[in-house]
Amino acid sequence: MINDLSPKQFRDYINIHEVKLVDVREDWEFEICQIDGSICMPMSNINATFMKLNKENGIALYCHHGLRSMQAANILMSKGFRVINKSPRRD
Repeated sequence: MINDLSPKQFRDYINIHEVKLVDVREDWEFEICQIDGSICMPMSNINATFMKLNKENGIALYCHHGLRSMQAANILMSKGFRVINKSPRRD
């Protein structure tokens, strides 16, 4: 099951827990703005790039609205990763 957090819960979670912060938007979106410390791993390439992540670490995924990060979370969970996702809901 994916831990789907509101934006405020997501912020609080990544401030408290040691996780790899992954932005699944496209490179051009990441260049416009990103969360400090995040890496860009576009959803469109996640099947080819997920092996760069460490299964021992928690993964925190985000995108603009939450749809791509939810898709990426499903893929990563099927590969054995522990993930949390920033949901599209508002606080």
